[in-house]
Amino acid sequence: MTRRRLLIPGTVLVAVVLLTALAPLLTTIGPDTQLDVVLTRFLPPGATDAFGIFHLLGTDRLGRDVWARLLYGARVSLLVGALATLVSLTLGTAIGAVAALSQSAAGTFLLGLTDFALAVPRVVLLLLLAALWEPSATLVVLTLGFTGWMPIARLVYAESVGQLGRQYVEGARALGAHRGRIMVRHVLPHASGPILAAATLGIGNAITLEAGLSFLGLGVQPPQSSWGSLIASGRETVVNAPWVGLAPGIALVLVVVACTLVADRLGDRPKSPA
Repeated sequence: MTRRRLLIPGTVLVAVVLLTALAPLLTTIGPDTQLDVVLTRFLPPGATDAFGIFHLLGTDRLGRDVWARLLYGARVSLLVGALATLVSLTLGTAIGAVAALSQSAAGTFLLGLTDFALAVPRVVLLLLLAALWEPSATLVVLTLGFTGWMPIARLVYAESVGQLGRQYVEGARALGAHRGRIMVRHVLPHASGPILAAATLGIGNAITLEAGLSFLGLGVQPPQSSWGSLIASGRETVVNAPWVGLAPGIALVLVVVACTLVADRLGDRPKSPA
């Protein structure tokens, strides 16, 4: 049943990844190509311009192809979301695992640090960091990564503490296995379901936050473009050319909802018996 429930959202994510990977083959014009602004601006979806180029999703105010910009912008949005989640996952897993293994003040300090970081408003911190340094894709990845590890650390800690009391852990200790080896080889694999679910959900959250920053001009900067900046470019043409901002907006919603559904299904996956 879980596999069936994963089919639709999983297919959406795979399709989006394939479309972005094959972007050069699926577009007839570059995302920033401008032939003649007067002749090609604000063409509706499905129109062919004066140069014989077909525009599946129309053009924007500068005559750029919305379909091409959507696919190439997806590359930036997905890459930023994936890398930021990877940073959060690595840091959160390491901190949560060390806190679970440690029975000293170090573990208490790590948990206290996690709780303190959780209490800091993430959006406010993101805006502050983006305002202090020059916005770039690298800054967005690092900012999102270093402000999103706390829920993963708490999850890894809770799952690890629950697994450390299982009989297979006692058996591994009796055989002389080191605590670190037990954690890496046994505990974390048994807790992989909730961790993967949190990571998948984190990708959707990171994509949404990146889009928000880019929409405000504090994220990815030109000549790069992401879904957030594409939505921002279409906010002034909602009435006369709604397709400019509507296309990346729909794509953003589909991907985030798909990530949420996949995370929900992974979280429901049955755990391995002890």
